[in-house]
Amino acid sequence: MVMRAALVLLFVSVFSKNALADLPDFTEIVESSSPAVVKILVEYESANPQYQQQLEEIPEYLRRFFDFRGGPPVPRERAGMGSGFIFTDDGFIVTNNHVVENARQVIVRLSDRQEFDAEVIGTDPRSDLAVLKIEANDLPFLALADSEDVRVGQWVLAIGSPFSLDFSVTAGIVSALGRSLPTESGDNYVPFIQTDVAINPGNSGGPLFNLRGEVIGVNSQIFTRSGGSIGLSFAIPASVVQNVVAQIRETGVVERGWLGVSIQDVDRNLADSFGLDRPRGALIAQVGSDSPAEAAGLLAGDIIIAFDGEEIGTSADLPHVVGLIAPGTQVRALIVREGVEQTLTVAVGGLGADQVARVDAGVSADGTVSLLGMRTAAPDPGVLSALGLAGGVVVEEVTAGSPADEAGVIDGDIVTRVGSRAIGRMQDMEDVLAEIQPGSSVPVRLIRGGSPLFIGIRVPDNE
Repeated sequence: MVMRAALVLLFVSVFSKNALADLPDFTEIVESSSPAVVKILVEYESANPQYQQQLEEIPEYLRRFFDFRGGPPVPRERAGMGSGFIFTDDGFIVTNNHVVENARQVIVRLSDRQEFDAEVIGTDPRSDLAVLKIEANDLPFLALADSEDVRVGQWVLAIGSPFSLDFSVTAGIVSALGRSLPTESGDNYVPFIQTDVAINPGNSGGPLFNLRGEVIGVNSQIFTRSGGSIGLSFAIPASVVQNVVAQIRETGVVERGWLGVSIQDVDRNLADSFGLDRPRGALIAQVGSDSPAEAAGLLAGDIIIAFDGEEIGTSADLPHVVGLIAPGTQVRALIVREGVEQTLTVAVGGLGADQVARVDAGVSADGTVSLLGMRTAAPDPGVLSALGLAGGVVVEEVTAGSPADEAGVIDGDIVTRVGSRAIGRMQDMEDVLAEIQPGSSVPVRLIRGGSPLFIGIRVPDNE
């Protein structure tokens, strides 16, 4: 018994030493890289917009009763902070757009406590990146890695200033690649790197390192229910950073590749119906008129399974790939059409910094709403009267596998509301569809069998 216990202790001791020997040592990375990481201090100028609006709504003859001692209220300043890193020895810096957006003043603080006023060279809200410049030379700087070398499970390291705790170091692993996190406006151009590295407010814009000390991403977002890290953080890949930074430095703005289609995911039922061996690819729900897709001969119902040599596993992968292609470039698209694979050549278009990627979602002359996959018409006035309705549009046909079909819309349903807009006639459908956001889920109120019900229809993404 004593001998067995001794052997167990010896095994545990040897195993523990070997396990510790396999763990990475981050000290060299921290010592060599920290001097190029910066803290960013921001001052914003902002009045209370709600108060300002309320004041403007007061009639002029009543405003004299409001006694502003010392004059009207002045805009109040608020402070913000984030992180970033130097990527050239003459003072160009990368950070997040949301760190410096609407900034009145930006100050960059180095690890040795030097401070510089920074100029915002350019920003790109779609990728949440910004480029700053400070007047200094012979600065330490960091190299961007090849994003293709990033693997799930590899060790990574972050340096930043969470909660103003300057130049803090945290480590973890890559949890997933190619995460899709669309913005509020439906933009979906960043295939985020997901990690379990502890990222908190103040880390935004800071670098994410591999074990070679190269920057594989820029920390941008966290998922949290508490306001702090719960092990779900997201970084912008180095490939996106390189593309955006190069364009900002060259022209001050960012232009992206654009195809001009609305797309949706392929589920198991759709895969079976389209002759696919498994759910994959991006199903084209609609092709925009005068778009690169239309010029290339792409059709609604085509499934893009590869684009420019990159596999398209889900619909979210397509904008990630297309967005990085320089406008005017000719690439090959591998599609499945009526169960048969074929290759088309596409001349990728361009989407400017201020342009909105939108495919016309209007109602055609015969009432077809191709974006949602249904055909509508004005209902018989007697039907509306019998149901006690003042208006609405009736669904005459639903396309199999379309967003409307997947949501549960059926022939004979009467649409009375889309989003927050009442639908009284066909023109109302035209108006509301022009305002819907790609990638969003729209609540629709229907009358079915004389009873009202709400369903959600997911609007396909644009690319």
